[in-house]
Amino acid sequence: MIKSIDRLILVLLGGLLASSYAANHPNVVIIYGDDVGYADVGAYGSTLIPTPNIDRLAKDGLRFTDGHCSAATCTPSRFSLLTGVHGFRHGVRILPPNAPLTIPVDALTLPDVFKHAGYTTAIIGKWHLGIGRKGTPVDWNGEVKPGPLEVGFDYSFLLPSTNDRVPCVYLEDHRVLNLDPKDPLFVGKLTNADPRSTRYPDGKKNPEAMTYYKSTHGHNSSVINGVGRIGSMAGGKSALWNDETMTDEYVKQMKKYVARVKDKPFFLFFSSQAIHVPRMPHPRFHGKTTLGYRGDAMVELDWATGEILDTLEKHGLTKNTIVIFSSDNGPVYDDGYDDGTKVHTSSREVDQGHDGSGPYRGGKYQIYEGGTRVPFIIRWPAKIAPGTSKALVNQIDFVASFARLTGQDLPADEAVDSRDTLDAFLGKDAKGLPYMIEEAGTLALRKGDWKFIRGAKKKKRAPAKGQLYNLAKDIGEQQNVIEQHPELAKELNAQLQGLVDKGRVRD
Repeated sequence: MIKSIDRLILVLLGGLLASSYAANHPNVVIIYGDDVGYADVGAYGSTLIPTPNIDRLAKDGLRFTDGHCSAATCTPSRFSLLTGVHGFRHGVRILPPNAPLTIPVDALTLPDVFKHAGYTTAIIGKWHLGIGRKGTPVDWNGEVKPGPLEVGFDYSFLLPSTNDRVPCVYLEDHRVLNLDPKDPLFVGKLTNADPRSTRYPDGKKNPEAMTYYKSTHGHNSSVINGVGRIGSMAGGKSALWNDETMTDEYVKQMKKYVARVKDKPFFLFFSSQAIHVPRMPHPRFHGKTTLGYRGDAMVELDWATGEILDTLEKHGLTKNTIVIFSSDNGPVYDDGYDDGTKVHTSSREVDQGHDGSGPYRGGKYQIYEGGTRVPFIIRWPAKIAPGTSKALVNQIDFVASFARLTGQDLPADEAVDSRDTLDAFLGKDAKGLPYMIEEAGTLALRKGDWKFIRGAKKKKRAPAKGQLYNLAKDIGEQQNVIEQHPELAKELNAQLQGLVDKGRVRD
């Protein structure tokens, strides 16, 4: 009898401990769109692009209306999300092909946080954070590293750079997938490429080779699959990806990974290439919108989101899995290819009646709200009540927030710009951040409804003079009121400079 009671107590205690562990160690899946603007999603106002799966996620989760990536371009945003450090502190910019790894291998990263809590971790999709060591050429025919596995991920299935750049091959862990040693792969200047290697047309010398669609600017080096790319490569023909089946491939790898790790906590960074150029959705998505390849690629991304949600449901993981949908920066239309995207001449932001940034000004490359204010949805059925939040939140705060969720203290010298905003992410804090830095050619400071933008030394994609906007009255940043509020502008500029000089945002 006593043994039976003892056993019952142990069973009940074990159940409570397991429940507590599960509550603080939910699976986490981040679905990261590429160049997806605030209003490219139905739940955020899109009427010309159907996104029923992302809308389903928004209906069942918490939809943030003031959610941001840290920068208006991909590499610094991804760097910040994974490290909790602003890209400008390390000079992180959009990377060329063959760039070395930008994340220090000894830095604490978001996957590290999860690993320390007993998770298995994976990235599937776009990387674009560099691979290899500075000063040492990557051996694409051998072990390709350091990369994701050296900064916290247990498994990776990647396009190593981004889809408009070479090399146009998949990388699984440390090896190029399906590479034929008889056709060795080279990336960069090809003067020393193996004579056995396949040579691809040069888009500058042979523009007729760009048969899928032409380059409008800068995408006319090696032509792969009828599309000009940034950078040159030779060899690896057996390993070339098929652009039109790329999302299908990532979904297939996602399903295999979830089935493999479903019985223990996992973190999956599903880093989509959609809707980045070259936009080449699978033919089954062609014509799903009236917006051509860009709109159709967004429908394809929505399909992939649905596949992820359905896979979690299939394995009984929905209730205790946090699913986050967001993007690395705002929208862009002509980004190097003549792919049918048509922008009205009177407004560079409107594509055939569709404005990907919604009511906000700007988009990719720009310091205005449309550059960093992106779709930002978090669903956790076990803990988060569905609804809408106006809290100011940023992806850079994932590191500190998930550290708290999993019961960890961050070292003072790690993730120095990441703040604990877990309560806002869970819907318990309606205000979120008191202030926040934005980055795009220059820096801006958001503080409440005020936004101060620094003048930029390089004026190509950022304003030459300082600007000040009251977003409560001017959500579209049309009325620069810096002359009416010079003292406020001075105060915000001093605060911004202080954060730069201090070398950290987190106290």
